[in-house]
Amino acid sequence: MSEVMHAVVIPKFGGPEVLEHQTVPKPAPVNGEVLINVKAFGLNHAEMHMRKGEWDEWNPITGLECVGIVEACPGGEVPVGSKVIGVMGGMGRNRPGGYAEFVNVPVSNVISIETSLPWEQIAALPEVYSTAYSCVHTILDVQAGERLLIRGATSTIGQAAVNLAVNAGAKVTATTRRQERFEMLKKMGVVDAIVEKDGLDSELAAQNKPAHFDKVLNLIGNRVLIESISLTRTGGRMLQAGWLGGLAPVVDFNPMIQMESGVHFSLFHSKSLGSAAFPLSGIPFQDIVRKIENGAWDAKPTHVFHYKDIHEGHRMLDSHNAGGKIVVRR
Repeated sequence: MSEVMHAVVIPKFGGPEVLEHQTVPKPAPVNGEVLINVKAFGLNHAEMHMRKGEWDEWNPITGLECVGIVEACPGGEVPVGSKVIGVMGGMGRNRPGGYAEFVNVPVSNVISIETSLPWEQIAALPEVYSTAYSCVHTILDVQAGERLLIRGATSTIGQAAVNLAVNAGAKVTATTRRQERFEMLKKMGVVDAIVEKDGLDSELAAQNKPAHFDKVLNLIGNRVLIESISLTRTGGRMLQAGWLGGLAPVVDFNPMIQMESGVHFSLFHSKSLGSAAFPLSGIPFQDIVRKIENGAWDAKPTHVFHYKDIHEGHRMLDSHNAGGKIVVRR
């Protein structure tokens, strides 16, 4: 008789109430993969869209990330008993994800870490800091002294991007729809904080602020894509890596009319993490963890739910009012 485990399953599409606690077969160790005993996992907006049936790929056991202890690693790449982070590599999309007691993750998508942080705090880091580092350093290549605009800066990835960019010496302008978060952003080191709104270019002009940036990180999405391109100087880079404003496509986009010459536009999707183009080995995760341990950066989750309360966690996710990372612990 095969071993079994507990998992949260999406049996049909809908609201948080469709999520079910089920007993399912425990995955067997697989060569080239790491079997992780999951201790905690973060919740992501993609999982909300998967639960609703709005994502391109999904697995009944979703979960793009997790943290835990190595249960088995047939290839010996990661020692059994190690503390690890697992992120993407098809997790929750084309293979079972982290909403379970155990999960197999490709070796390329597992990072060993040494830390005394509690599991719920470690769980706030994998997808957030892997994505933010890939955006700020790998694609935008932010340098000291450059003017960087981060749209959606109080989102989880936005806050991580602010920490990384300020640490790199960039002059960061941050937008958020919550004006009460301006003081927090200023303490994080941004040079300016602005209310996020459509027509940001006009708002900057009205405040007599420079209307073009060396680099722009757009976490709002398609709704402000064209405008974000227009806020980037000639020779600068605009990167879209979030969809806080929804998934609706850009309608009637005509680059010849709506884009200036010489602006570099890129897209980053975190499903690329762990690929040859975006290896996790290139992300200094241990250094990031050390900064958080030492109190240089605040990366604590804003909400922690127990596994049995997954519905409450997803209701908070749906509200878009979490103000930071939502984590579920076992």
